[in-house]
Amino acid sequence: MIYTNSDGGARGNPGPGAIGLIVRRDGEILTKYSEFLGENVTNNIAEYYGLIRALEIASKFTKDEITCILDSELIVKQLLGEYKVRHPRLMELFLKVQQLQENFKKIRYLHVSRWNKFQRIADELLNEELDNKGYRKYKYKR
Repeated sequence: MIYTNSDGGARGNPGPGAIGLIVRRDGEILTKYSEFLGENVTNNIAEYYGLIRALEIASKFTKDEITCILDSELIVKQLLGEYKVRHPRLMELFLKVQQLQENFKKIRYLHVSRWNKFQRIADELLNEELDNKGYRKYKYKR
């Protein structure tokens, strides 16, 4: 079974945004990917773009069954039909996900904590992307 962990975020919301994702088979990471999305991106739009790229990349590894793991409860609940998609831009991205689902025999969506070990890798990738573009994150002391 192929699993994806995708994450998207913006510093400022809206602000500079990026995505990070991994595609894995059980515990083995098959590929990592990150991408800068632009300077005026919301967190929710970035989350959808992360999932879209995850579906595109996962289709290179399988056409069978996949599980897409996200830390965005909103996106997962929209995809499961538990929440309505009200924002026009999110609706465009939601429909793109629906189109990409056709590449697979079966797809599951799963919400996890941002502290999940694989989800943290996706988060680190997107933050490295933003850092590398010069958008440094303020470091809080714990």
